[in-house]
Amino acid sequence: MRSPVLHAGTLIAVPRRINSQAAAEILHRLFAQVTTGCAFRLWDGTCVALGHGEPVCTAVVHSPETFIRLIRDPTPLNFAEAYVEGAIEIEGDLFLAMSIADSMEEIRLSLGERIRILRTLWRG
Repeated sequence: MRSPVLHAGTLIAVPRRINSQAAAEILHRLFAQVTTGCAFRLWDGTCVALGHGEPVCTAVVHSPETFIRLIRDPTPLNFAEAYVEGAIEIEGDLFLAMSIADSMEEIRLSLGERIRILRTLWRG
């Protein structure tokens, strides 16, 4: 099942479900530039380590729907809202997690990389 989403002024259908393997691939692509060690634990228990060194925090994503929501709009505000709603949990150093979230605003993906991520969402 697909859900329409407005992205950069264009209506794009994205899936409502994704498997953890596809989610891990997207996380590695999206957070390739993050240097601080962090991790995501997905709804099925899959742990995805990112950055360099031991993770200072782990974002626990409780459902595929939450993951898709966060990937559609990976801003600190969206992560904060998901945290307040209980859709994700943060384990470890919350202040370092906030610092990593702030660094997400600096992530710039090429059009090709965005297309690869969207394609992975569709396959997942």
